[in-house]
Formats: sequence, structure tokens, C-alpha cells
Amino acid sequence: MTDWSWDYNPSAGYITGGLPAEVVAEVERIASELAVLGSDALGVGRPFDRDGGLREFDILGGRGFISFLAAPRHACVYVCNVTWYG
Repeated sequence: MTDWSWDYNPSAGYITGGLPAEVVAEVERIASELAVLGSDALGVGRPFDRDGGLREFDILGGRGFISFLAAPRHACVYVCNVTWYG
């Protein structure tokens, strides 16, 4: 277990506004799990050939994805975008 947390960047309303409640719940569940990984979250998702930077992770069976940034300096995972194909 780590001391990492997660947050939306720039804000929850900007990132999740208009998304169905079940999608928001799944995004927050995944963000919580990424925060538990701590610095290991730097290698989760795409791109597969390097660690760090903006990462992407599929949600709900490939019906969308989240873009997130794991920032060791802040001990935080930032959810930066959610793409939902519906």
C-alpha cells in the first residue's frame, strides 16, 4: 500500500461532465487502484515501450479509455481525460 492519491486534472466536472454514472464509477475505481500501485503506475497501460508520461488504459471492455499521468513528485495519479464510445 502506498501514500499516493488520485485526482482529476483539471477538474471532475471538466473530465466527467456528461458521462453516465457507471462510467464515472469505473474511472474512479481504476484511478483508486492506480494510486495503490504508486510509482508502479508509471508502467501501466499504453504506451508499452516506455514508462512515464501520459498513459492510456482501456475501460469497460474497450468501450472507452482513460488518459492519466502518474506523478511521483506529487505522489498522485491524475486522470486527464476520459474517452467514452458508449
